Order: sequence, then structure tokens, then C-alpha cells
Amino acid sequence: MRFPLTVSAVAVLLAACSSTSQPRALPVAVPEVVEFAETGTFTAATANLASASGSLVSGQVQLQAEAGAVRVTGEVGGLVPHGSHGLQVHEKGDCSAADASSAGPFFDPLEGDNQRGAVTGVPGRIFANERGVAQVDLRIPGAVLGGGAANDINGRALLVLGATPGAFSARVACGEILAGG
Repeated sequence: MRFPLTVSAVAVLLAACSSTSQPRALPVAVPEVVEFAETGTFTAATANLASASGSLVSGQVQLQAEAGAVRVTGEVGGLVPHGSHGLQVHEKGDCSAADASSAGPFFDPLEGDNQRGAVTGVPGRIFANERGVAQVDLRIPGAVLGGGAANDINGRALLVLGATPGAFSARVACGEILAGG
């Protein structure tokens, strides 16, 4: 049997559900303010890339601050001939693990500490010639060198990722970005 609810019955039911105590406010997470810098405290840095994951990859790259980015130039050898390899900034400047896992996840200066992918994106590819040597000339958009801002890449790691089917995206070289000058 169904009982139709009248307006007065609904009012009685609502009154019974109410209480005299005030509802407690739920804690609200306040987002942390992340400061980004337009320029860093240094204009240049170097990363000496040493082999990782049993590879023979090594090299040296120079980093130069420019408007809205950091340019990376140099040479990397020991790569798969005619291979396309990744070049990425990672969160920590620690290359001590044999597989460079100590460098942590990707670091994107456009996002600060939110790692969402390779900082250099599609342009973050280096291409080895027939001798397995790549000439590097890339930009890291949004990055600065020094100063400690959320987009600072000084003291972080620069990694080369593998290109062979068995080691695709393996960390094959790692070097700390060290600013100066």
C-alpha cells in the first residue's frame, strides 16, 4: 500500500532529520603556491653524461640560458647507429644507481614538481649517425638555471634513453646538470 506524502508530512520528515548541531566543515586542501622564475641565477651549465644500464653511452652537453628556455648543445656517443634516443631532465641529480633510477621521475619545468612526461617532449629526441654519435641541439622550454624556483633545472639529472627494442626507453646515460658562470 502506498501512502501519498503531503506537504505537511514532508515538512515533518525534514524537521526530524535536522539537528541542532552545526555541520562540521571538512578540511580543505590549500594548493601549494609554486613560484616560477623567468630567469635563473646562472647563464650556463654542463652535464657530463656517463653510461648507465650497462651501455657504452657517454658524452658532454652544455646548457645555455635563453629567453623562456634553456638550450642544450653537445655530443653523445655510444648510441645505437641511426637510432632515435630520448633526452630528458629528471627530478634528482643523482646518477649513482647502475640503471640511473636514482635520478627519479621526469621533471617538467613547465609544471614544476608535477611530473607529467618528458620535459622536452617531441623535440627531446636525439638522432645518432652511422657511428652512433648524436649532435645535440635542443631547447627545454620554461627551464631556468639556478635560483631554486619550481622551474630550475640546476642540480637535476639529464638522461639519455635507449633506442633498442630490448632497451627502449632504458636509461642508458645520466649526468647531473651543474651550473656555473
